[in-house]
Amino acid sequence: MASQYPSSSSFFNTLNLCFCLLFLRLNVIGAASAQLTPQFYAKTCPNALSIIKSVVNSAVNSEARMGASLLRLHFHDCFVNGCDASILLDDTSNFKGEKTALPNANSVRGFEVVDAIKSQLEASCPGVVSCADILAVAARDSVVALRGPSWTVRLGRRDSTTANFDTAKTDLPAPTFNLSALIAAFSKKSLTVREMVALSGSHTIGQARCATFRTRIYDESDIDASFKTSLQANCPRSGGDNITSALDIQTPTTFDNAYYTNLVNKKGLLHSDQQLFSGGSTDAVVNIYKTKPTTFLADFANAMVKMGNLSPLTGTSGQIRTNCRKTN
Repeated sequence: MASQYPSSSSFFNTLNLCFCLLFLRLNVIGAASAQLTPQFYAKTCPNALSIIKSVVNSAVNSEARMGASLLRLHFHDCFVNGCDASILLDDTSNFKGEKTALPNANSVRGFEVVDAIKSQLEASCPGVVSCADILAVAARDSVVALRGPSWTVRLGRRDSTTANFDTAKTDLPAPTFNLSALIAAFSKKSLTVREMVALSGSHTIGQARCATFRTRIYDESDIDASFKTSLQANCPRSGGDNITSALDIQTPTTFDNAYYTNLVNKKGLLHSDQQLFSGGSTDAVVNIYKTKPTTFLADFANAMVKMGNLSPLTGTSGQIRTNCRKTN
């Protein structure tokens, strides 16, 4: 009678094959990010980082909100097909860009600052620094300019030659998302629940449009009464969609952990913000970040590095655009 079990040699051969396939999969996943390095432009454009920092500092000094806008550009870029500067592309006859997708329309801004950075880089070292890397570095420099943490940005991303309007509509977290939807959206990008809560702390700076929080301040109950009343005075039940309010009412132009204090006090501006502290699985992390600001800042910086490594184009993939708004 034949044995019900495979021979030991057959078993170990199968096991070895499984390990090899797993190793290959991990190598493929890590290959792109492994090609990114902080020293990528050390020889080809040694002034790249100082040029980006100078333009960002000037822009943020002129308008503090611009720091949040540049940070958001990087986030909205990376969540749609990876960090490839596709968000910067204008519509063409061949594709519809991401700028007019619902999460971005009348909302994403800072394109002129990116143009100014690119112009100076092209004058200094033409055809070398990608628009995707500009977004990654500008996001870091914006946070630093608003007294937030710094981190080492890995460089070497290249620019996409197309955009994805449909993915921008589906993959960017919406202000109406509940906790499970938020967790799913970040998990889709291989970001953990804790990293999601940390990255949400970017809402310690910047502003949101009335249209994105109107339902929260008129129809929801888990909101501080005085906070709700003050917001209703600025955001009518109908009309005024583009009127803005600060995401963090305490220190709207300082990158700190006040956002989490707001959540504990039921003063999250967006529905999706307050969902992070609503009796669910993320309450504990919010409390940690509220009481331990250094932990939040460290976790945020680490999460930004991980997010910045989402599916970059490297090597000969993509191109280095000379104008960030259009392909070469």
